[in-house]
Amino acid sequence: MDIGKRAVEATLFASEKPMTIADIKAYVGEELDIREILTALQEDFQHRGIVLIKTGDRWHFQTAHDLSHLLRRERAELRKLSRAGMETLAIIAYHEPVSRAEIEAIRGVQVAKGTLDVLMEAGWVRPAGRREVPGRPLIYATTAEFLTHFGLQSRKDLPGLDDLKAAGLLDPVDLVLDQMELDDEDETGAEPDSDEAETKEFADDDGVLLENQSESA
Repeated sequence: MDIGKRAVEATLFASEKPMTIADIKAYVGEELDIREILTALQEDFQHRGIVLIKTGDRWHFQTAHDLSHLLRRERAELRKLSRAGMETLAIIAYHEPVSRAEIEAIRGVQVAKGTLDVLMEAGWVRPAGRREVPGRPLIYATTAEFLTHFGLQSRKDLPGLDDLKAAGLLDPVDLVLDQMELDDEDETGAEPDSDEAETKEFADDDGVLLENQSESA
């Protein structure tokens, strides 16, 4: 009986999930009276730090109810901020106070409703009043928690463009696109102005000619 009790106890202790009597028998054999052993184990553990519990037809050990508070720990759940969230946070940090429309103008895309909500829930962004323009849009700014989280004493400590490049925090693709845009602007500025209509022909992969016509106003 003692060996059987120890075997059942060890089986339940090692199991990751509650076990039925049939589950226990698969480990300790059919010759033991599992039901009688489980009743005895319940009595043995009723005043211990862990207790044997029956839920439905399954048995398992768990922490005694009066001690469960000792094992509770607060755990911070880390969530990775999306690229849209990082871009929005950076725009607010470098240009604050800014409105949603101003953020969208800088990013070139609409700001999802949840993006600002996530930043405010994180405690990094706060409403900072309203812009005194038609419509009085809400404007946003960073918080003291933002400075603390990123190890900054003030916004003056925010890294400059050269610092971001050196730290590898700028996407190389973005840098290439920025350079391409600058090159395009230089080429456009070097072309002579013309009021005449221009017609250009381009060939696609199938050899079909396409026309791109521009008309002067």
